[in-house]
Amino acid sequence: MKKLLAPIGIVLGIIIVLAILIMPKYNKFVQLDEQVNEKESQIETQLQRRGDLIPNLVETVKGYASHEKEVFQDVADARARLAGANGVNELSEANDQMTSALSRLLAVAENYPDLKANEQFTGLRDELAGAENRIAVARQDYNKSVEEYNKQTRVFPGNIIAMIFNFEKKDYFKASEGAKEVPGVDFNTNQEDNSGDE
Repeated sequence: MKKLLAPIGIVLGIIIVLAILIMPKYNKFVQLDEQVNEKESQIETQLQRRGDLIPNLVETVKGYASHEKEVFQDVADARARLAGANGVNELSEANDQMTSALSRLLAVAENYPDLKANEQFTGLRDELAGAENRIAVARQDYNKSVEEYNKQTRVFPGNIIAMIFNFEKKDYFKASEGAKEVPGVDFNTNQEDNSGDE
């Protein structure tokens, strides 16, 4: 019986030492994972805040440029895609589509001096600019958290803990290739269409 207690004691001692070494690293991964999730929810909150401004902005522009149906449809489609996005990659792509659609909408507004002078439009445009700034800050914060988390999944001994407990690398929130292109708006065709309606 005494011969059996010695190996059991050694095994228990090894388990206790391993637990003491592993637990802090595991807890660090849990904290970093939660931090990334919280930062992702901040991006979603800011995108929703911007999304809530869009219907008012569209309606204001429609009052001056009702014939710009394609631009309005693009904004509506982008808003729907953003609302249905799941995960950081889909959210990032949908955000790029929304940013492009909003750029075209604001470019349309540039062609209407009365609209640019409208107080409601100016206020909405300023709120939209503020929302874009908050989105940029939230995206930066998220990417910093992802960077810290991903570093821990790659350095020793964190890479072993990550592999054992299935802490996988996270994706950054980044712009798609298409988002780097400036959207084009052709005012000539719209003005001709508008003058033909009169």
